Amino acid sequence: MAAIRTGVVGVGHLGYHHARLYAALPDAELVGVVDPDEARRTRAADDFTVPGFSDVHALIELGVDAVSVATPTTTHHDAAIALLQNGIHVLVEKPIAATVSEAETMAAVARAHDVILQVGHVERFNGAVLALFDAIKRPRFIECHRLSAYPKRSTDISVVLDLMIHDLDIVLALAGPEATLLDAVGVPVFSDQEDIANVRLRFASGCVANLTSSRVSVEPMRKIRIFEENAYVSTNYTDQEVIVYRKRPGPVPPDANPMEHISIEPLPVKREEPLRLELASFIECARSHARPVVSADDGIRVLRLAQEIVETIRKQRL
Repeated sequence: MAAIRTGVVGVGHLGYHHARLYAALPDAELVGVVDPDEARRTRAADDFTVPGFSDVHALIELGVDAVSVATPTTTHHDAAIALLQNGIHVLVEKPIAATVSEAETMAAVARAHDVILQVGHVERFNGAVLALFDAIKRPRFIECHRLSAYPKRSTDISVVLDLMIHDLDIVLALAGPEATLLDAVGVPVFSDQEDIANVRLRFASGCVANLTSSRVSVEPMRKIRIFEENAYVSTNYTDQEVIVYRKRPGPVPPDANPMEHISIEPLPVKREEPLRLELASFIECARSHARPVVSADDGIRVLRLAQEIVETIRKQRL
């Protein structure tokens, strides 16, 4: 089969790695990159021996089958629409768009032109998350921590849309599509957006989730803990580790130490670069027209929840 001709719009920190992986994937051929910044596009074009353009329309004219859009969130809509209207499959980085309205327009255009619109929630392809999804049956309580040092990018959006949105996507996939109760708090520290945020969600399933995100933390952390009946699952995204703590079957004798009746089992995790798995999945979806792991509808659902959280935080700060 012929390789899928790919391109990348936006070759900054993350987009550069999209280009790197497209150039290496056996079923893909990187044919061009786009970035208005001359230094960034020249670096990527030279490193991967492809032409670099300052405008997405030049890439479209070159001829391309599937494209990653890794530009600032406010530009996702315009870049994606131009590609989708020309019958090109699109993987757009998270969040899918700046507003739910823009995201819904993107999804409608993708459907009208019968092309794939996938959203780049890369944690779905983390080996630890894949193992976690296999291990969890009915979550009752979920606790997420995603903490990092202050970044040099994405400070024009709330930490909810920058970092927490990864965990919101995972929580929605585990607990259910809609939150019935929401309470949130957040504060700006170095930017004029929320740099620290916490939200507590209750779902129709009865599951409760507590999520904390910070981009002003001295020590980084990316963990999710999930409790269900007779079991507790701890996941470390960074180390790609999943450990299950489970009560052994049968009653605990009255004179026994209950902690001695807990089994500790590390789950097998396939440790591969999550972004590589995500792009390989996108290429396969572009070839077969299969539903993406994270579809446009998934991206809209989590964006709607993230924006509701931000609105709740800001109403409380007035």
